[in-house]
Amino acid sequence: MASDWNSLSETMQLTLARQALRRAADTIAGQAEILAGEMESGALADRGGPDALRLLAAVVRATSEHDIPAGHA
Repeated sequence: MASDWNSLSETMQLTLARQALRRAADTIAGQAEILAGEMESGALADRGGPDALRLLAAVVRATSEHDIPAGHA
């Protein structure tokens, strides 16, 4: 697989890396939202978790909107 990656242009590598990071950020943020809901419904112990998880989700989403600087793939 490494040889397949290396055969891609730098632009394509950056594009794919950005898409992968956005998808990972969406997944993390979504899981945080689900956990917050579980705590609110009583399925998990709530010790301030829902607010903290929603803050995490917001931070992940906000920071994932910024592109990776060129040359750092």
